Amino acid sequence: MWLILSVLSAFFAALTSILAKIGIDNVNSNLATAIRTMVVVGMSWFIVFMTNSQSGIYEISPKSWLFLILSGLATGFSWLCYYAAIKSGQVSKVVAIDKASVILTFLMAFIFLGEEFSAKSIIGASLIGLGSLIMVM
Repeated sequence: MWLILSVLSAFFAALTSILAKIGIDNVNSNLATAIRTMVVVGMSWFIVFMTNSQSGIYEISPKSWLFLILSGLATGFSWLCYYAAIKSGQVSKVVAIDKASVILTFLMAFIFLGEEFSAKSIIGASLIGLGSLIMVM
């Protein structure tokens, strides 16, 4: 199931970039990010209530609250930077650099989560980096 959801995530992320580039024309990038965020917030809470998951909010530990809030802040900064970048740049180049976050994620997963690298993952991350570099050139 994770593979199907990952493919759908990639599809919707690609669609997001194209729709955002079209929609951001003559719109302040910060305002565009705020509008997008409101839609995401509304959709997320709709799904929470449709799946009757709202009661779980009382079971969240303080540590989880802290890291979910920090993750939300990181997402917000990422989206603000992303929208500002696509406002003035080519989506294909912005996305190539943005997706290089895979390399940073690998490194941070190793440093902070203790995840191990295999030769395959190191080669894959290197190819992603090289591919991003080539796409931006």
